[in-house]
Amino acid sequence: MEIIESTKPIYAILISFFATFLIAFAARSPNLRESWTVIAALIKFGIVMSMLPIILAGKTIEYNLLTVMPGLDIAFRVDAFSMFFAITASTLWIVTAFYCIGYMRSLKEKHQTRFYMCFALSLSAALGIAFSANLFTMFIFYEMLTLVTYPLVIHSQTAEAVKKARRYLVYLLGTSIVFQLTAIVATFYFAGTLEFIPGGILAGTASDMVIVVIFILFIAGIAKAGIMPFHVWLPEAMVAPTPVSALLHAVAVVKAGVFIVIKILLYVFGVDLLAELGLGLALAFVASFTIIAASVIALQKDNLKARLAYSTVGQLSYVVLAVSLLTPAAIAASLMHIMVHASSKITLFFTAGAIYAATKKKKISELDGIGKQMPLTMIAFTVGALSLIGVPLFAGFITKWYMATGAIEAGHLIFVGVIIISSMLNAAYFLPIVRAAFFKPLPEGEHPKVKELSGYTAFTVVPLLITAVMVVALFFVAPWVMVLAQLVVASVIGGS
Repeated sequence: MEIIESTKPIYAILISFFATFLIAFAARSPNLRESWTVIAALIKFGIVMSMLPIILAGKTIEYNLLTVMPGLDIAFRVDAFSMFFAITASTLWIVTAFYCIGYMRSLKEKHQTRFYMCFALSLSAALGIAFSANLFTMFIFYEMLTLVTYPLVIHSQTAEAVKKARRYLVYLLGTSIVFQLTAIVATFYFAGTLEFIPGGILAGTASDMVIVVIFILFIAGIAKAGIMPFHVWLPEAMVAPTPVSALLHAVAVVKAGVFIVIKILLYVFGVDLLAELGLGLALAFVASFTIIAASVIALQKDNLKARLAYSTVGQLSYVVLAVSLLTPAAIAASLMHIMVHASSKITLFFTAGAIYAATKKKKISELDGIGKQMPLTMIAFTVGALSLIGVPLFAGFITKWYMATGAIEAGHLIFVGVIIISSMLNAAYFLPIVRAAFFKPLPEGEHPKVKELSGYTAFTVVPLLITAVMVVALFFVAPWVMVLAQLVVASVIGGS
């Protein structure tokens, strides 16, 4: 594979970092402040997309920024796998930037400058994770992502926000320092390197028991992936404003979590070693439990954001389940589901925020007839919901189909059953919302119309319509997206 040395990954990471200074200087000029946010998002997207032709040509982009000590480099590598996360995050930051304008202004939120600064920093951290060439670089940006999103979770500064943001910090920093860092140190000790190499670096370096322990430490140390029992932080972080919820669930944080899980499984352990020790199968059962349990809990939540949060916990484990099956179709599906879930779930969170901004309603039990007041918003919600259920003509159908195919290839039909049962549970907690919105009457005394496309409200509705269109479009462009996924699978399987 041809390697090209380029600083483009550095520029892609740093553009939103430098934007924070421009945002800070424009604190007293909201229009200029938000313009810098949008401009930075567009430039970041442009830089990321400029690397795509190189990657599709089968080449890799690398850049070594700094050698801290022998074996510990801050280095970056852009390959087909990296591009899945980078394209997803950089694309969705653009629509989220516009959504934030409408949401923050319509509700007259305080501390908006700090909000936009931390939002930009989180995108720098997310792309740093995407382009990390080794575990050392990845860990630095993983911790950075936790720290710069903490002010977003605590944004309202209420007693509840302070309490839950503290738990957010304890869970994410605690697990990463106690478990993930220990696993990284052990990997360096036994393998002598922290490089991400297709096929893995741990095979033959230690006893089976030691490798199993390192595996458990890694999985426990990536709480951002939302695998039970390390998922508690995620629903509680819903105390943050809706744009932050969208960031946590779609653009950066949890996607970074599952991205890292996939990368560690394929580039640190390797398909052959995972299969030999039965670790892939064990993780598949853990992920299956998380999928079903989170779906059952979601059914019981009346708060819309809480239901969406537990839906996220389950949907993230679809990604983990798929890659754990270790078959080409399933690995490709895990990569695609990062994009599919991101576009689908951000649509749903945008919807929840638009409803709150227009009506101040938070509970599902309050949404009777909301489709008559906000038809465009609820149509978009329906699209996102049908995608996550896995209905044909929506993007989620493609990834669930490939997951099931991968389970059949692996000879584990039980996981086909998990996908079917969980999809039924998805329908059970999403479809009643759609039914209530469109087919139940408005509560007595409520005005039948809410102006969806007027004033700042339009800045919340238009982005969610765009992401809903993306969900449908992903279904039709899936064959082309699979080309990129297959490049990753070929390199990983070939490397192992």
